[in-house]
Order: sequence, then structure tokens, then C-alpha cells
Amino acid sequence: MSASRDLLHTLVAFDTTSRESNLQLIEFVRDYLQGFDVPCQLIYNESRSKANLFASIGPVDVPGIVLSGHTDVVPVDGQPWTLPPFALSERDGKLYGRGTADMKGYIACVLALVPTLVNATLRLPVHIALSYDEEVGCLGVRSLLAELQQRPVKPLLCIIGEPTELKPVLGHKGKLAMRCDIHGHACHSAYAPQGVNAIEYAAELIGELGRIGQRLKAPQLHDTRFDPPFSTVQTGVIAGGKALNIVPADCRFDFEVRALPAQDPNEVAQALKSYAEQQLLPRMRAVSEQSEICFSELSAYPGLATDAHSQAAELIAAFCGSRDFGTVAFGTEGGLFDAAGIPTVVCGPGSMDQGHKPDEFVSVEQLDRCDEMLSRMVQWVSE
Repeated sequence: MSASRDLLHTLVAFDTTSRESNLQLIEFVRDYLQGFDVPCQLIYNESRSKANLFASIGPVDVPGIVLSGHTDVVPVDGQPWTLPPFALSERDGKLYGRGTADMKGYIACVLALVPTLVNATLRLPVHIALSYDEEVGCLGVRSLLAELQQRPVKPLLCIIGEPTELKPVLGHKGKLAMRCDIHGHACHSAYAPQGVNAIEYAAELIGELGRIGQRLKAPQLHDTRFDPPFSTVQTGVIAGGKALNIVPADCRFDFEVRALPAQDPNEVAQALKSYAEQQLLPRMRAVSEQSEICFSELSAYPGLATDAHSQAAELIAAFCGSRDFGTVAFGTEGGLFDAAGIPTVVCGPGSMDQGHKPDEFVSVEQLDRCDEMLSRMVQWVSE
């Protein structure tokens, strides 16, 4: 078994579903690194139940390369797994288990590289960055980036190892997730006009979101590098009402905007707020002055749009052996690294076609190719 596969076997065994702690995995990585005399910093959340990890190998007074991955995985609840999700299984050249593709396979390859790095004569440092709570809104990495912002030397490149089948990805959409709470006025349904039906007003807001989404499809707003080539809006969760014979006083719905990097998703939220304030609230308050429509942000992260002619693009092309630059529909922590002044690309083993699904897997061939890509990266930082 290769070092990468051996390490992946260990990593998959840690249940790091976002609702759980990731400390067992982080402490394993810390101890593994200390075995090679590599110091690392742990950056905890407020309750100290989770942590980011940052480690550096090589000279730290010059810009280097960050190899970044998130340690959390999505739940397996309700999924028809035919293999144990938190134990690595190998069949027909595929390695099965939760997180194998998204994205412990990449982390395993990075850790397998450590002996090579510590024995090399590095002219530039290689940093290892592991985060928590990426799957629930790219939350954990923000405190890690705040620490990096305090350092005098910023990295020249970050490689986010999300599964792209090792194709170089330079862009992804940003995301804004919002919650809307509507408070109306309850009454007996026989006297419905005396109430303020929160569900019906939520429906009007959702309808307006649909109209905003249609406007975002205008051809002049397209970016053909993406699929779909326009920003999207969708309502994913709704709850309200107590009984059919009661006009509902409360309703809540959650919606998201997946915005092209050049577009600000907050413009969608502001347009909906303006519609609520100008069109709906006056009607609601004409019946009940206590009526309210409130918006709150659930999560947000920026898009990524790295220039195809940048040094970051040239480097990842050299490392992975391809200039066939692409984009992905899913979000990553890359936009946050880029916003922190660290040029970022996305390139890792496996495919998101397997991510988040039962019997998730990464192929042995993809892990081997990732090892090769990282070996080329080591040659470059050692020249």
C-alpha cells in the first residue's frame, strides 16, 4: 500500500462530519508532523471543539506555496451506503469511504509528501493548511486566514485540493445564503382578511426571487466559462403555519444566490429587501402594525476568478501538466484565500460527481497522479 493510501485509511476512519469535532484528525496530523520535526500551529474555534492547522516546511522569510484542504465531511445519514462510510474499502482500483474524494484523498497525498519535503533543500517554503467547517459555509478557514494576514510574508500560491480530476481550475461562483422571517397576524381562517397571512407573503417574496433570477439569465450577464453561465437564485427551505383553520402569523424560508465572480450576490438580497419594504410591508401593516419582514445572513463566501495569465495559473499548469483551465460549479475556500491576497487555484484528485454521495470514492490512479503533481511542485520549490 502506498503512503497516500495508508494515510487515507487513517483519515477516513475519523468521523469529521461538520456537526462533530475534527480534533482527533487534527491531533493525528499534528503528531505525524512532529514525528518529522515539523512544528505546526492549531487555531481553535471559541469552544475549542474544532481547530485549523497550519504548518510550514522550509524557509519562512520568502513567499511559498500553500497546500490547503478542509477536514470536515458531509453527513451519511439516510444515504444507502453498501460499504462502511468511515472505513476505507478498496475495490477494482477505487478507494471507498466518506471524504475520499471530498477531500481527504488530497490531504493524504499532502501528508505523504512530508518526508520528501523535510529531506529536500527548499528555496521556498511549503505550507500545509487544514480547516474545519468548510461544508457549512467556509467558516473555519477565516480564523486561519486572519492569522496569515498578520505574517510579514504572504504565500505566492495556494492550491485548494478539491476534487477536479487534477484539472486546473481557476474559477468558481460565490455564494450568499440568507434567511427571511415573515411575521404577520394570526386569526381564525373564517375571518382571513383580518389577519396577515405570513405564508402568502412569503410566497410573494419567493415569486419575486424567481423574477430576479430570470433577470440574471440575461445574455449580457453571462460568463460562458461557467455552467450554468449565469448567477442563480433558489429557495431551498420553507416552514410556516400551525393548522389549516388558522391564518399563519409566521413563516420562514432560506434562499441562496450562486453568483458569478464579477457579480455581487448582495445585490439580489438588497433587491428583495427593497421589494419587501416598498411593496409588501405597507400592505401588511395596514392590517397589523406589528408585521415584520426580517433578513439574516446564514453564510457567504466570495467567488474565485484567477487570471489565466497569472503566475498562479502558470505554476499549476506546470505542476499538473495541463493548461486546460476550467471552472467548477461548487464553491471552495479559494475565494477567501484570494481575497486575503493569496493567489489561488483549485486542483485535486477525484471527482465531485462522487462527492457527497453514498459509496463515495477516489480512484487509486487519481491518488497516484496527485502524488506526481506534488512531486513536480517539490522539484520547483527546490530548484
